[in-house]
Amino acid sequence: MTTASLTGANTQTEVPLKRRLRRAERTRQVKALALVAPLLAFLLFTFAGPIAGMLWRAVDDREVRQVLPQTIAALADWDGKDLPDEKAYSELASDLLAARAAGTIAIAAKRLNYALNGFRTILTSTARNLKAAPEPGTAKETLGKINPAWRERATWTTIRDASGPITGFYLLAALDLVQNADGAIVAAPPDQAIYRSLFVRTFVISLSVTVLCLILGFPVAYLLATLPQGKSNLLMIFVLLPFWTSLLVRTCAWIVLLQSKGLVNDSLHWLGIIDEPLRLIYNRFGVCVAMTHVLLPFMILPLYSSMKAISPAYLRAAASLGAPPLTAFLRIYLPQTLPGIGAGSLLVFILALGYYITPALVGGAADQMISYFIALYTTDTANWGLASALGAVLLLATILLALVYGKLVQGQQVTGGMKN
Repeated sequence: MTTASLTGANTQTEVPLKRRLRRAERTRQVKALALVAPLLAFLLFTFAGPIAGMLWRAVDDREVRQVLPQTIAALADWDGKDLPDEKAYSELASDLLAARAAGTIAIAAKRLNYALNGFRTILTSTARNLKAAPEPGTAKETLGKINPAWRERATWTTIRDASGPITGFYLLAALDLVQNADGAIVAAPPDQAIYRSLFVRTFVISLSVTVLCLILGFPVAYLLATLPQGKSNLLMIFVLLPFWTSLLVRTCAWIVLLQSKGLVNDSLHWLGIIDEPLRLIYNRFGVCVAMTHVLLPFMILPLYSSMKAISPAYLRAAASLGAPPLTAFLRIYLPQTLPGIGAGSLLVFILALGYYITPALVGGAADQMISYFIALYTTDTANWGLASALGAVLLLATILLALVYGKLVQGQQVTGGMKN
């Protein structure tokens, strides 16, 4: 058999083999996808879907357009410098009559009242006193007599700015910004600017709890990592014990402990340390203590995982070279725990940002975090747009923190690789 014939036979054999390998690889990938498909579907409908819905709610603005469609169309070409023309007044009267018959005025009134205080009264009173469509050319005069607010430019710019279908109104409000009658973005009035300070308070409390968890959790994690296996397992049970108790029960337990007649104040009084009960609850102190207790395991576990991977031989080698224990700990041991410190701090901080039950029960009015107001606007006032906007800002802050942490970890790995 010639060399050419052998080469051709080998080529013909390799082609079916490659096809079989590709077919087998595709089959393996399909099986792997089928195994993870239930989890992907679960995450899509319970995680990604609600987040996408929240982000959409933060910019969705269709209520006024649905109730006052002719008015919105008439204001499309309005420059906003003077009052609208007669046509806009006539269309508004027609829309109000139709909305009153359909019972939908409250939908638009609620949305417009968010932007201009008292707009609910303006819209509902006008619809109630408007008995019939005004005569041609008299709509402006008729509506002005019913309510003088229709002679003000701010009333009409509010309707125009709420024309939708999307808006930045809620996101601006979440950052204490508003759009004035001229379309410029300016700071909200001082009596309405509460969300920036609220975000600062949320971040300060979360950072305080993170620092406390790190201070308390580092020694415990070190002890867990250095104790013999039996004692370490026993201590780990106590670390994990809070997970077996309801969050509400743990929070209520702190209320019992920290109240004026609670165990802490009674013990301090019995020891003669205080004469009057200390105010340990319904303030920042109570919030930080209760949240630290709840979140401490989330700091200990990443630290323990990081410390367990550190070989004791490193410290022994440092000691054999003459390094004092403190120097060996600071220069050899501590740098190797930085990934655990970063992971635990990020986990605790992110969890603390969204905490609701503990601050709501243990904190006072000046200690409520952003989650309290998100729940308030969702359940009590049904202002879902503002609630979604506050949630979107909080989500953005969380994502930025995760990205910063990823960059820091990557930088540490690069630096460690260069040193090696």
